[in-house]
Amino acid sequence: MAIYLYYQNKRSTHHHLGLGDDSIEAPDHPILNGVSLKHMIEMTTSGSGSGLPLLVQRSIARQIQLVEIIGQGRYGEVWRGRWRGENVAVKIFSSREERSWFREAEIYQTVMLRHDNILGFIAADNKDNGTWTQLWLITDYHEHGSLFDYLGRNTFDTSAMIRMALSIATGLAHLHMDIMGTQGKPAIAHRDLKSKNILVKSNGTCAIGDLGLAVRHDVTTNTVDIPLNNRVGTKRYMAPEVLDETMNIEHFDSFKRADVYALGLIFWEISRRCNVGGIYDEYQLPFYDAVPSDPTIEEMRRVVCVERQRPSIPNRWQSCEALHVMSKLMKECWYHNATARLTALRIKKTLANFRASEELKM
Repeated sequence: MAIYLYYQNKRSTHHHLGLGDDSIEAPDHPILNGVSLKHMIEMTTSGSGSGLPLLVQRSIARQIQLVEIIGQGRYGEVWRGRWRGENVAVKIFSSREERSWFREAEIYQTVMLRHDNILGFIAADNKDNGTWTQLWLITDYHEHGSLFDYLGRNTFDTSAMIRMALSIATGLAHLHMDIMGTQGKPAIAHRDLKSKNILVKSNGTCAIGDLGLAVRHDVTTNTVDIPLNNRVGTKRYMAPEVLDETMNIEHFDSFKRADVYALGLIFWEISRRCNVGGIYDEYQLPFYDAVPSDPTIEEMRRVVCVERQRPSIPNRWQSCEALHVMSKLMKECWYHNATARLTALRIKKTLANFRASEELKM
């Protein structure tokens, strides 16, 4: 609602007035008095699960101090910020990326999206001083950084691997799920799932972030809620049907199946870093041995669609039960035939059952 009002305002006035006119200093909203971010979000979103009220978002954003830059991407920068002694992550979009900022904030505020394994949204705001505009998207901060960064620095045991994989599958299953009713949520497909877009939390579980390319399912038409360019995302993680443009973009399940393909590649990245008896592999991106560091669509299409290559699975994974389960799952995620792939919910259940059986043995 907040973002919608801003856009309506902007269309009618051609000025940044709706979500944050710097000439009007946002007052300290009463709800902010002596309350932690976590408690405040739980308090104000427990009914709708769709984000904080507009004025609260603006008040928080105006009180954040930027501390250090922690990442950069095609959209702009990510900073660690401080709000009343708490760390937050601030994604700052350049003004030319306004559509991306608007879309990501809109998706994060989808009713009932909030979940332990989806990056926690706090606020969106625009800072306009008359000469330039900064578009802010504020989320929970996780000091371990992205899964990509974490895997580059760390190895772990089988139980930590399963915990991590299960948390990602759980987050994706929640995204993909249609919850019916007035307090329901539409199914959402991510469309850019990769290790750089997943955050590692302090307890070793993960949260899926970067929802700027996501699409929502419109139940009435069985299509998606925005006009599509079907070839979006990161080339290395694109499913075969995306690379060769055979994907049926009229059918929402197609987008979910492409997400599951990417999930299989992420599981491979995680599994390589699992330390069993002192043996593990160095961190690598999927297809590191088949394509250059910044592959073209054509290079990926040749490897994935024509040659039908997939990341290699070491023989030793078959002698470890947890790695055997992971390797079986990843193979069932990256089938060439999209309809043969597992669903995120099936993957979640398989991993949850495996973890429960392992706990019984202890």
